[in-house]
Amino acid sequence: MRIKRAVNAVKKRRKIFKLAKGYFGCKSKNYRIARQAVMKSLNYAYVGRRRRKRDMRRLWIARINAGARLNGLSYSRLMHGLKAAGIDLNRKVLADLAVTDAPAFAEICNRAKAAL
Repeated sequence: MRIKRAVNAVKKRRKIFKLAKGYFGCKSKNYRIARQAVMKSLNYAYVGRRRRKRDMRRLWIARINAGARLNGLSYSRLMHGLKAAGIDLNRKVLADLAVTDAPAFAEICNRAKAAL
């Protein structure tokens, strides 16, 4: 007796169609095309999660650099000065300070300058 996949096949297709909901045209109606579109989009999501980390770090560095240059330092000299001064702040926090709290960031820059 051969095994038929009725319920399992429907569940499998339903899962794909649920993920493809809202896609344009055949990509949300036709199983074969929907499956390809879902595979592609899941891959984009996987890559995007890693890209986001890179993009955020680049943004933080740009913000820190802008703040440092207002205080007479370059980004690399600021980071070297912070390490020499023993100030252990990550780029996310430094970028936030540079944008939201300029006086505090200026004080950090002065400490870094003193340590150089």
